[in-house]
Amino acid sequence: MKKANSGNLPALIFLFLLLLFWQVSAMNINAAYILPSPIQILVRLYELRVPLFTVHLPATLQVTAIGLLISLVLGLGLAILMDASPLMYKSLYPIVVASQTIPTTAIAPLFVLWFGYGIWSKVVVTILITFFPITITVFDGFKSARVEMAELLLTYGAGKRDIFFKIKVPCALPSFFSAIKMSIPMSIIGAAIGEWLGAQNGLGYFSRRMMTQLDGAGVFAPIVLMSLIAMLAVTGVSLLERHLVRWRGES
Repeated sequence: MKKANSGNLPALIFLFLLLLFWQVSAMNINAAYILPSPIQILVRLYELRVPLFTVHLPATLQVTAIGLLISLVLGLGLAILMDASPLMYKSLYPIVVASQTIPTTAIAPLFVLWFGYGIWSKVVVTILITFFPITITVFDGFKSARVEMAELLLTYGAGKRDIFFKIKVPCALPSFFSAIKMSIPMSIIGAAIGEWLGAQNGLGYFSRRMMTQLDGAGVFAPIVLMSLIAMLAVTGVSLLERHLVRWRGES
């Protein structure tokens, strides 16, 4: 425990210095609509707590959860297909990569036209952003399984199903958790982008509305809230990974 706390100390010091520099810079500029100070943002976050926590945060979390769940199913399915069949790998891999060359902010307005201002236009944006790291990272995890171990199981009469669950799944499990930790912040960003471009609620929508009112602290307040939610979620996944993948990090 002491070692972990001492390891986090440089990050905490750097964060404190960064916030201090931000606070001093904002006080010198004295233009809160351009650069609000961290204290002003926290005060504004407290003032806006009722609409943020009761209306807009649940809307963003709903979009994030649905999009991330669909991305998990889609990403794992594509990774399994590409690992099982060289033909599927050659067919799907270029399409998966090409999907990430499309500028999300450019195509997101089309999703609003196709799906309207409801939840699904934001969910599609989230899926487009998050399924790629899940697919590629888990696929690379499958490929990291040692061929010698698979050959050893084959000599004992194991089938492809046994090799998949006893060798490839454990090998891919650390990669799976890494993909989840990458996808959680990206899913929140995807939801915010969709809400920013066209929505009736959500943290991204609320931030854009505050911008039209030249409320700099109001713009940053939902952004800070999104960052805190992402960090808490990633921390929870890290704790679950530490519990399930006990061999990771061992020398």
